[in-house]
Amino acid sequence: MAKKAAKPKKAGPTDHFVKLEAKALATYTERYAAGKALREKCPRKDHGAWKPAAHRPDAVALVLEAEAGRIPDLLPLRHGRMVRSAFTFYRGAALTMASDLSTTPNSGIRVQCCGDAHLCNFGGFATPERRILFSINDLDETLPAPWEWDVKRLATSFVVACRDKGISDATAKDIAGSCVRSYRESMADFSQMRTLELWYHALWASEILDSIQNPRLRQRIVNRVEKERAKSAAEEIFPKLVEHKGETPVIKDQLPTIFHAEGHAPGEVQKALVDAMAVYRSTLPHSMQTLLSRYTIRDAAMKVVGIGSVGTSCWVFLFMAGEHDPLFLQVKEARASVLEPYAGASVFSNHGQRVVNGYRLMQSASDMFLGWTYGPKRHFFVRQLRDVKIGPRVDLFDASLLGLYSTWCGKALAMAHARSSDPILLSGYLGKSEAIDEAMASFAVAYANQNEKDHDALAKAVRKGSVKAVFEQVS
Repeated sequence: MAKKAAKPKKAGPTDHFVKLEAKALATYTERYAAGKALREKCPRKDHGAWKPAAHRPDAVALVLEAEAGRIPDLLPLRHGRMVRSAFTFYRGAALTMASDLSTTPNSGIRVQCCGDAHLCNFGGFATPERRILFSINDLDETLPAPWEWDVKRLATSFVVACRDKGISDATAKDIAGSCVRSYRESMADFSQMRTLELWYHALWASEILDSIQNPRLRQRIVNRVEKERAKSAAEEIFPKLVEHKGETPVIKDQLPTIFHAEGHAPGEVQKALVDAMAVYRSTLPHSMQTLLSRYTIRDAAMKVVGIGSVGTSCWVFLFMAGEHDPLFLQVKEARASVLEPYAGASVFSNHGQRVVNGYRLMQSASDMFLGWTYGPKRHFFVRQLRDVKIGPRVDLFDASLLGLYSTWCGKALAMAHARSSDPILLSGYLGKSEAIDEAMASFAVAYANQNEKDHDALAKAVRKGSVKAVFEQVS
């Protein structure tokens, strides 16, 4: 029987360190033993079970609850994307799974969680030094919470993706287990590092390439990395997103995903947006404020992104420092994390700052334009748009590549968690056997079944017309 979640309490970015302070000078052996002792309260095998709570909220109701405060006209587009498959539903149902995970056992160890750790939210990107690293790259829902929640969501995403591709459950379970095993073994490695050594550590693209035995696959990925690295905003993004009105560059309307706000012509940037960018500028280091001052805002348009974010207020800003010298910034609405009802509220009054804090805690290096701001009744965070972003092409993955990719994601998640908590304590709980791998792989298969039922419920509501959906043409 699943355990009931504890009553949520207000949580802060350092709350998960509180229990560790008294042990800060304890030996490795003592800290490892303390983690191991937590198995008495929460046996690792208990993580294998999934059973819906007796009063589990209705799945469709949770989808609609997650949309409160979003832009109504965009919600049918979100529903159309979610209902396309069980996998796309899973990507948009972070609140549903957060609610469910809150009823499952946890060891009591908290980390800075991603909050939406599915396989499509990992990938490669460039550091300010233009090196390519692999990490979590979507942290809209980040918050201190039990480490198990991220690992279970990630492992389950591989089972859901496997089923979407017609891969057997036996293979899918093995892949989910490989993901957890990679997390466990990587955490053991990180537990041996000195604190600063861990914070300097990164999962570089070159390290990933070295792990690929298939020469054709290795070369394919090398080619893609080099292609993305060679792109620039001026040469790649500018021609796709921008047109000229006379001599003035403006963002092209590309309905239904890119469009100017109603009542505002291209090139007309509302005062509220200019004010929001002034606040954003103040959150940057002085050196970056100097860099940003080289650019002038030319235009801003709304941009529909992802699946989970559809309906939120997201923008793309065009800045120019010269005739062929553009900068694109993505401004995304930051709402309360889906984890907050179950893990406690953020101490940050601005949810954009909550997200930025999560990026800086969980990534070895982050976008140098990362900052936050606010507008009327909304919070935002800001980063560059498409700065050497290399996302997984899951539609092209076979079982072998999914298995390999699961090990990269498991390692990247372990590194992100180790940076914000005590990796020795965590490693002590995880242990050296495959007990936790097998338990969480079993959970992943069981929860994938739940996800399919929830997807079917939404599809039925769309067919009945009780939930409106707009379907885009899939290329």
